[in-house]
Amino acid sequence: MKKIIKTDQAPLAIGAYSQAVQVGDTVYISGQIPLDPQSMNVVSDEFEEQAKQVFRNLAAVSQAAGSTLKSAVKMTIYMTDLEDFATVNKVMEEYVGQPYPARAAVQVSALPKGVLLEVDAILQID
Repeated sequence: MKKIIKTDQAPLAIGAYSQAVQVGDTVYISGQIPLDPQSMNVVSDEFEEQAKQVFRNLAAVSQAAGSTLKSAVKMTIYMTDLEDFATVNKVMEEYVGQPYPARAAVQVSALPKGVLLEVDAILQID
């Protein structure tokens, strides 16, 4: 049985997907981009500010699922420039903490709305 997770504290889904779906004690969070949930605008042109907003959005969806990002077991980070890898690591440390989840980071040619990164996550709820 799947349960749809939705919150107005993160950007609404722009398309045919849910913010997150819970199946049993696993939550699959759709890719989050750096949109302000109220205005639905990109927060900044700066990578670090975009990264912080992405993790705030992930945290809001996690909270709506009754959890936190500390329950993340897997994340995938999509960036338009791998030169920003150290910055995303720094921001991720602030929001996730140890022990860190498994993770992949890939460079892509483009992301929705011209943003610089997108991150999705899988949580295991205790």
